[in-house]
Amino acid sequence: MTGYDIIGDVHGCASLLTRLMGRLGYRVGESGAYEQPGRQVVFVGDLVDRGGEQLQVLETVKRMVDSGSAQIVMGNHEFNAVAYDTEHPDRPGEHLRPRSEKNTNQHRAFLDQVDGEARAGYLKWFAAMPLWLDLGDIRVVHACWHEPSMRVVEEALGSNRFSAREQFVRASDTEDPLYEAIEVLLKGPEIDLAKHRLEPYYDKDGHPRSRARVAWWRENATTLRQLAVLDGNFRTASGEAYPELPDVTVDPAESSYTYRGDVPVFYGHYWRSGSPEAGSDYTRRSACVDFSAVKTGNLVAYRWDGEDEIRPGHYVLSA
Repeated sequence: MTGYDIIGDVHGCASLLTRLMGRLGYRVGESGAYEQPGRQVVFVGDLVDRGGEQLQVLETVKRMVDSGSAQIVMGNHEFNAVAYDTEHPDRPGEHLRPRSEKNTNQHRAFLDQVDGEARAGYLKWFAAMPLWLDLGDIRVVHACWHEPSMRVVEEALGSNRFSAREQFVRASDTEDPLYEAIEVLLKGPEIDLAKHRLEPYYDKDGHPRSRARVAWWRENATTLRQLAVLDGNFRTASGEAYPELPDVTVDPAESSYTYRGDVPVFYGHYWRSGSPEAGSDYTRRSACVDFSAVKTGNLVAYRWDGEDEIRPGHYVLSA
């Protein structure tokens, strides 16, 4: 393999994926899958929910993975889909992910567009996806590369992936160490704003939140302002823009997630906006590839050709 093309969260945007594959130079081969000699795509997860072309995305990506022209890691939306579908063995009628109005609405596009045997087959595929990939020269995870959490997963599951639906029960139990490990890898670590005497913020969907995502990719970050990801369209309860956070040093435990590895790591999940070349979405050794495809109409890839430091010119956009 001479290179990898790491593609961000697709979220049901098949047309954007088709356009991006063309810009990357992939063509449909005899197997019916996109391929390119010497190269392989790596998807960072979150294929489903939100967009209007769910089934087409799943058909395209699974065909590529099955043929060997792509690999994939699980995203939180794949995990949520399996948990939403899985009934708790000890609580008849209850599911591992509660079927609340909020959760059902978040999952509505997948439920409406993929049903019957097709849905059952894709859920089986989701459940077996690896939670991360260490490919030697690069690393890929959906939300956060955190080796202590990976060790918890390997101890609980025996590998970097689930092998049975029953294991999702443990991963959905807030009292089980596996739950927190999966949360970190698939959703990212968080800082409790209440601990710093700050009011909740309202996210892009209008939901109040008292915890902020940690910018684990910022190599030397030690303060609340540097570590808490609150640079989106977040609001206060009164509808005003959320104020700038204080530049106070956080507890060492809150900054312990910072990535300090020498191997480039690629991730999605964070709904970034603007140009990926602007400088706020990559460091020497890490690069985000999720640029809100559903919202911006831009699906993003990073074309890796063997470099050991991120090169912003290697981002490729579908637009």
